[in-house]
Amino acid sequence: IAYSLKLLGIEPYILSAAGNDFDPYEKFLKSNNMDTRYIKQVKDVVTGSYFVVTDLEDNQIGSFYGGATQYAHELDIPSNYSEFVIISSTTAQAMQKAVKQCIERKIKYVYDPAFQIGSLPEEDLRAGITNAQIFIGNDYEIALVEKKLNIDHQTLIGMVPILITTLGASGSIIETKEEKIDIKPAKATEVLDPTGAGDAFRGGFIAGYLRGFDLKTCGQMGSIAAVYTVEKYGTMTHKFTQDEFLSRYKQNYLVALNL
Repeated sequence: IAYSLKLLGIEPYILSAAGNDFDPYEKFLKSNNMDTRYIKQVKDVVTGSYFVVTDLEDNQIGSFYGGATQYAHELDIPSNYSEFVIISSTTAQAMQKAVKQCIERKIKYVYDPAFQIGSLPEEDLRAGITNAQIFIGNDYEIALVEKKLNIDHQTLIGMVPILITTLGASGSIIETKEEKIDIKPAKATEVLDPTGAGDAFRGGFIAGYLRGFDLKTCGQMGSIAAVYTVEKYGTMTHKFTQDEFLSRYKQNYLVALNL
């Protein structure tokens, strides 16, 4: 998410725990002019890892090794920071702490529990959604939340100002209490690896949102960012200039965009 934000001219700060194998990751981040000051490195374990198997229809099965992520709950949102926070899937305890700090300090945040939906207590999941500015998940995750909270979709829409459901190659849906916006997917030159597309979408969407763009434009920015990564193997192997991004946006959505 942070990588795609940076490509789009936003300056992200990464709050995370890394292990004793962090050096090559840090080198990569710094080579892309990304700020690593809030990444805590611990020496007794390796960095957390996600191992994913993808079939020819882009179905995925993944497994996690937590590693240094077990220390994530010890981190605090920097005291001088109050603009916008993205709470993505980490340990349930760390996510609960981040939500609490955002609520206490009245910081707007995106809530993206993803892999932790099943682990979070119902009351914490509900609080994370109802206090968020944006709640995002793929269609499976959104359905899982509704089942866990025993609510229907309209109730979920009413719980948060902006609800985003990503649909993979079918695009995404953005819903508020007033409207439903269908976002068409961007056209890929080839599809090699969908891993990381969801995070790239988040980066693209939030890069537009922080600039004050309308929700349709934000969603379309998310789709353009996502299509770049599905065309490459790996999650941060794609790259684009802002001019290239704007050109591709116009090709797909037939309107000009200025960043």
